[in-house]
Amino acid sequence: MDESETPLTALVPAIADRMPELLDEVRAALADDWPDYASFLAENHLEVAVAADAALRRLVELAEAADEEGGGERELFEEIGRLQWQQGRDLTHLMSAYQMGARVFWHHVSAVAVDHGIAPRAIAALAEAVFLFVDRLSSSSARGYVLAQSEAAANRGRLRDELVALLLSDRADRNAVDAAANRADWRVPAELAVVLVGPDNPIAHRALARMDSTHLVFHRPPLLGAIIASPSSPGRRSRLSRALRGAEAVVGFAVSPERLPASLHVAEIAARLQHNGVLTDDPVFTDEHLDAIIVHRDARMLEVLRGQTLAPLDGQSPASRERLCETLAAWLWHMGDRQAIAADLHVHPQTVRYRLARLHELFGEQLDDPGTRARLSLALGWGAPQEPGGRPAARTSEARGRAR
Repeated sequence: MDESETPLTALVPAIADRMPELLDEVRAALADDWPDYASFLAENHLEVAVAADAALRRLVELAEAADEEGGGERELFEEIGRLQWQQGRDLTHLMSAYQMGARVFWHHVSAVAVDHGIAPRAIAALAEAVFLFVDRLSSSSARGYVLAQSEAAANRGRLRDELVALLLSDRADRNAVDAAANRADWRVPAELAVVLVGPDNPIAHRALARMDSTHLVFHRPPLLGAIIASPSSPGRRSRLSRALRGAEAVVGFAVSPERLPASLHVAEIAARLQHNGVLTDDPVFTDEHLDAIIVHRDARMLEVLRGQTLAPLDGQSPASRERLCETLAAWLWHMGDRQAIAADLHVHPQTVRYRLARLHELFGEQLDDPGTRARLSLALGWGAPQEPGGRPAARTSEARGRAR
């Protein structure tokens, strides 16, 4: 700098003298659009004046030294950004307030600089320093805002995970659930249901991502799903049906919060039956398949029952066994009506007559026993029986439909 030029530091006392007027002007400019900020300036006048004086000196340092590292203002304005998030305010409002303050500040600073004969080159450096300073303040506040937002989201996610764990445990009481829900900022509805989806299904992941905050999404390997609020509310089932289509989804029945583990248990059984091809709806609503779920809740016991009741068919070829099983299931379902059986199986009534004769030949008087017929209904009415050797016998879509 030329020795004849007035140093920028000479501006500090003159601008400091104008600081009360400057701050009043900033407050007035903010009053219409951002009254909260204007009130803050009025209520914290002394603290703001001290901060403004420090900012002025920092600007002069920037203009003279082009300091690129920044100073202690970064932490201060990060904290301002954090407070902006914590108080539920929009970050863009804070950025706009900074710009407004910078314009008023520069108006006064440039006027003083001209009055003191500051060289144009120095004024340009000072202007650049103002823009740089505001940019740094904005960046620091934005960083603080985003950090606070991320921390709040992480904490909220942790608290919601704790709530999910409590709801799905069999040790939760209503007081504990209410306390955990309050910490997670989640309202506990009167009814809940568990939804399970295919953990490796991209459609399932997208469906969960679209769920709003009234539902609790969880990932508890190998389970992936959500706790659905108010599943019995009007229109909820149809919305769930659309949202979960293609997601390999199972929707548990609606229960009170303290009974949610029961909904999960039933949904897990239904998910297994879906995987095995017994339940084929998309999605599966468990309250529509409680009969199949009850029968299949213990697969080993069901296979023992099938082994006992279908033993007369063990000597048949796989193809013959399949035909006789589906005919026997239709006979039980239609209570012996041969015309209905023929229509169901898409065969001629004479074919039905032949197959029924063969079944009576193999089973003998057992088919006349009500207890045997009841056990056969359990064995054949809900899903495919196993062939000797463990391979599931094929079932027609009509037979699967009868199981519903």
